[in-house]
Amino acid sequence: MKSADIEPFFATLAAANPQPQTELVYTNVFELLAAVLLSAQATDVSVNKATRALFARANTPQQMLALGLDAVTEHIRTIGLYRTKAKNLLETCRILVEQHGGQVPRSREALQALPGVGRKTANVVLNVAFGDCTIAVDTHIFRVANRTGLAPGKDVLAVEQALERRVPARYRVDAHHWLILHGRYVCQARKPQCDVCAVRPYCDLGRRTAA
Repeated sequence: MKSADIEPFFATLAAANPQPQTELVYTNVFELLAAVLLSAQATDVSVNKATRALFARANTPQQMLALGLDAVTEHIRTIGLYRTKAKNLLETCRILVEQHGGQVPRSREALQALPGVGRKTANVVLNVAFGDCTIAVDTHIFRVANRTGLAPGKDVLAVEQALERRVPARYRVDAHHWLILHGRYVCQARKPQCDVCAVRPYCDLGRRTAA
């Protein structure tokens, strides 16, 4: 993607969805952290189904610890890797209570020190909860960034760094959501919907398929 195409690319996405939001359902920062931790290799829909009942019983680290491993495991058993995720979630809750006064920390380093929390999860929390201009590169963003030519990279860190360089500052806080939603619903893995894609004129793949 040419540098001159980046501004209209994001302007088009912004015009279609001025206030993009995560599709994970949460009511506080801890619920967001827990939901993102559980969402690895799982869909937001499946996570929301599991956390609806879980968060109704426990939506703070203290309440989650009191609920216990067996009950947490049972609540999330429909999610992939649920046993490991339940253990990580409970251990994360213990650290939050013992080291952070029950609050979700604001630094990437402290977030990534929590079990089950990698760079992507930390970036989501920093962006969604605290408004930082971080970009969490998941499979959708990795695909869109490479396919469109916006920020090609061989791994997620390379793509994240390329996006940080190329996304205009005024779009950066929402870029994460626009790119995920675009990859989830339009620029899909097996069959990209180029015929209905609003940003096709700026996309490397779109130009090739239109030729």
